[in-house]
Amino acid sequence: MYLGIDLGTSGVKATLIDDNQQVLGSETAGLTVSRPHPNWSEQDPADWILATRHAVGALARSHDLSSVGGIGLSGQMHGAVALDAAGAVLRPAILWNDTRSHAEAAGLDAKPEMRRLSGNIVFPGFTAPKLVWMARHEPDLFARVACLLLPKDYLRLWLTGERVSEMSDASGTSWLDVAGRDWSGALLSASGMSRAQMPALVEGSEVSGVLRRELAAEWGITGSVVVAGGAGDNAATAIGAGTVAKGQGFVSLGTSGVVFAASDHFLPAPETAVHAFCHALPGRWHQMGVILSASAALEWLAGVLDTSPAELTSDLGPLHPPGSAMFLPYLSGERTPHNDALAKGLLAGLTPLTDRAALTRAVLEGVTFALADNLTALRAAGAELDGLLALGGGARSDYWLRLIASVLDLPVMLPVGGDYGAAFGAARLGMMAATGAGSDEICAMPAIAAEIRPDPALVPAFAESHARFRALYPASRA
Repeated sequence: MYLGIDLGTSGVKATLIDDNQQVLGSETAGLTVSRPHPNWSEQDPADWILATRHAVGALARSHDLSSVGGIGLSGQMHGAVALDAAGAVLRPAILWNDTRSHAEAAGLDAKPEMRRLSGNIVFPGFTAPKLVWMARHEPDLFARVACLLLPKDYLRLWLTGERVSEMSDASGTSWLDVAGRDWSGALLSASGMSRAQMPALVEGSEVSGVLRRELAAEWGITGSVVVAGGAGDNAATAIGAGTVAKGQGFVSLGTSGVVFAASDHFLPAPETAVHAFCHALPGRWHQMGVILSASAALEWLAGVLDTSPAELTSDLGPLHPPGSAMFLPYLSGERTPHNDALAKGLLAGLTPLTDRAALTRAVLEGVTFALADNLTALRAAGAELDGLLALGGGARSDYWLRLIASVLDLPVMLPVGGDYGAAFGAARLGMMAATGAGSDEICAMPAIAAEIRPDPALVPAFAESHARFRALYPASRA
């Protein structure tokens, strides 16, 4: 058996699989986000440990974990966990969706070596500008930083005692030479950091350490259990979905939205605001277009209307042509393609006939138009995609999938029922680390339950509406 642990923003998920990669059970423990000031987003790393203990402990109570042979880790990317020389956490972790350091990000991004070596824009959510912010606003704490870990790697420290990261997650720090798959002294120096403050690096499918005996005993695990390098959440999702080879891709409809394309080459194109990162497997990379509010936008509307997202989408019926109501989903700023932390959400084109269903369709269309902007940016960056696997909670909406197919003018594949998320991908990486098996043996794509093709009668209408959506962007900065 193999265990995957995914440290998300809203909770920790632990998934147990057998030797045939069948999911035996999953448990989740919730987390909350602290927002002490506008644009801030923080969590206490101690809460991650408590949640992991709860989720894995629940699995241990319902399943015999004695034969677990490997553990894989996945997690929210870009978060900054600053430790002092004694290993104590210096302050709450600053998360991926925290934009306080937008000025620091712009300052770093203006340095030519940043894009040249990292292959990426320095986005406000990335890790490096958070440390520059600490140096400016919390200089006493910054001076005490002996080690900087990403969120899942702090869990690894607790699990194994080892300070280790891996290539996919490290790609989102602005400190990694992504082509060379190693920390860059020049990138670290640009933000006042040094290699001595960085964890060691392994590939996601390699061994990073061994589970501490006391935790193994607590969970009823016997023998020596290796912990794999693991992956950042999107790369782990790709491992779970078998999206590992050139031409394969997925669209993820979670809190944020992602259009993901796997590659066997490093294809940086920072001018497009596409993320060019290492994959979780040796010698492979991937590209991502990222929007910060996907399902989050639908949840926002549901909160305003005092209902649930499922209720909003349950009675939309067949795919509608676009109406006059339009929505820009930039509720927390935006990454691809705008790289604009100050962009705002916007509702426009309302009439007396705009009812709840029309607002719901407008929100879904706005998120989908933003995903189409991501696809355009990915293609400009050299990605090759002929279809997309649909993943995430939003993929449960048939209406949304039909909309995505027609707006992106691409077939969308819905996998058969099952868990293909980051925790499952992490368990696969744990399996590879423990057995030495390669990705060709482990990372099969799921069977496809349905292929949703674009509606040729509606593609032109959505293309026209998408053009009007793009024209609204400047107004969202007001």
